[in-house]
Amino acid sequence: MGFWLNFFKSGSKTVTNSGSATGIAVDSSKYANWNKEKLIKRIIELESVESNDVGISKKRKNDEETVTGKSSKKSKKKKPREFDFSQHNTRFIALKFAYLGWNYNGLALQKEATKLPTVESILLDAMNKCKLVPSMVPQDFKFSRCGRTDKGVSAMSQVVSLNVRSNLTDDEQMDPINDSKELDYAHILNQQLPNDIRVSAVALRLPEDFDARFSCKSRHYKYLFSSKGLDLEKMQEAAKLFEGENDFRNFCKLDGSKQITNYHRNVISSNIMKYNDKFYCFDLIGSAFLWHQVRCMMANLFLVGQGLEEITMISNMLNIEITPQKPIYDMANDLPLILFDCDFDCKIEWLNTNVNDFKSVKYGKAVDALKLNYDLKASLTQLFEDSLPSQEFSMRGKTRINTGDGLGRIVSRYQKMGKRDVMASVDVVNAKFKRKQENKKLDNSQQS
Repeated sequence: MGFWLNFFKSGSKTVTNSGSATGIAVDSSKYANWNKEKLIKRIIELESVESNDVGISKKRKNDEETVTGKSSKKSKKKKPREFDFSQHNTRFIALKFAYLGWNYNGLALQKEATKLPTVESILLDAMNKCKLVPSMVPQDFKFSRCGRTDKGVSAMSQVVSLNVRSNLTDDEQMDPINDSKELDYAHILNQQLPNDIRVSAVALRLPEDFDARFSCKSRHYKYLFSSKGLDLEKMQEAAKLFEGENDFRNFCKLDGSKQITNYHRNVISSNIMKYNDKFYCFDLIGSAFLWHQVRCMMANLFLVGQGLEEITMISNMLNIEITPQKPIYDMANDLPLILFDCDFDCKIEWLNTNVNDFKSVKYGKAVDALKLNYDLKASLTQLFEDSLPSQEFSMRGKTRINTGDGLGRIVSRYQKMGKRDVMASVDVVNAKFKRKQENKKLDNSQQS
């Protein structure tokens, strides 16, 4: 009403109400002699007309939205429906994949957070995002790994078995003719995985009792090293002593949490051989290995190759009557170690990624780019070395123990393995862990 009173006072000739659909023109001259009551009555009439115009405008707008299907109000986003795995069939498969380990905190998924991700955490997360598995809990889908690798260690042929979502019925899964209708597991995962983890093959039909861990009859490892300063013939002679079934408690890291009492492992083949123009390798095949076993074996082969220990030292370390407790020594570096291959006690029909397929070529370029990146870094490192003045290093009576990383460990005086301090025995390590667990249970029961 204040607008109209001001209007009458202003003496303006006409006004157009922009909020109206038609616009209202008003002549103020005829209201000059009206009394207050008459003016108020007229104002009420005019406001009634304005309200009616606004109502007509809103109705027209609503009618237009009904016809066009458009609305000025932002439509609320519907929450995506949760994926219901119970509505989909599953199948038991095996995946073969490779990874470069230096960016990861080992293979196995960890209960607690780690500074670097683990390979399995990346792999299972990709599977979960693609709705191939229902969770990040391995027990939910019968997950099993072939060989556990530690932080920094790479693998060229790691194998896992698990249940995954399938497009096919149980009957359809049995006939290879339907394989083209199945989900392309390798392609799906390679789109999600980083460039240094690649799925190379899938096995769609496995024996009912297959288990990636327990069906594996041998693991094949390679440890790359430079031959500079090493007697390769002595190292080969020492490496052959590992073959056969032996007690390897002095060539591993003791772990009380596993409560292991049997440290016998069967080594099928153990050799020092040329790998390429730059490197040699410790080539090792065995049925199974203890924690850090390969790196401990390599550390002692380096000592023999450097002439710091006799070949017989290996025999003495394998004989627990001569060496009942593990002497203290440094393991070989993790970077050069590779889980090269795995062999199973049953025939597996692997479906390799098709190199002629456009999708495979597209994501294979990621590996080409990765290799180019590291080749460039290697060339730049060489240029960096060439740009520096050559230096002759004098050890001044000190000894550099080769650990496979190029740096090694420098000691003032080398102490023979047989004269070193020893670690706690297997029985002591196991008993200490048991006591710790019992004390923890006791503390928890007292607090509750």
